Amino acid sequence: MHNRTIRLLTILFFTISGIFIIDQNIKSIFVDGWRYYGDCIDLILVYNKGVAFSMFAFLNEWLKYIQLVLIIGVFAYIIYLRELCYAIPGGLLLGGAFSNIYDRFVHGGVVDMVYWHCGFDFAVFNFADVMIDVAVVWILVLNFKPKFCKKST
Repeated sequence: MHNRTIRLLTILFFTISGIFIIDQNIKSIFVDGWRYYGDCIDLILVYNKGVAFSMFAFLNEWLKYIQLVLIIGVFAYIIYLRELCYAIPGGLLLGGAFSNIYDRFVHGGVVDMVYWHCGFDFAVFNFADVMIDVAVVWILVLNFKPKFCKKST
């Protein structure tokens, strides 16, 4: 294996593991019963059976397997690219995705807890969702501004 591939896999592994561990620990606090109610943000427990805004909830058990195949495809594509600049955002995306898929297998739905209701009601979300959003923006920047992705040998 090339040195670059080893570095890419190492960065991916630690980023995925870190996001997964952080997200699962946050979720365990809410599964264990902790709640907070504020003026603009409530920290509550919700099991989301779908994806964003509960879309595709009608797929039931199939959803987690479809997502698992998609995430494995993303992982394979990042390895195929072999570009180190995609390691951290790819790890953020995969760590959040694996954590949410893990929830589907263990809890029957994604554990969500942050509910914004100041001025308007927003979807309930979690730390993994935020990491996935950050990763998507980061990857889009890398794609539209290739100068940020220095070619390494």
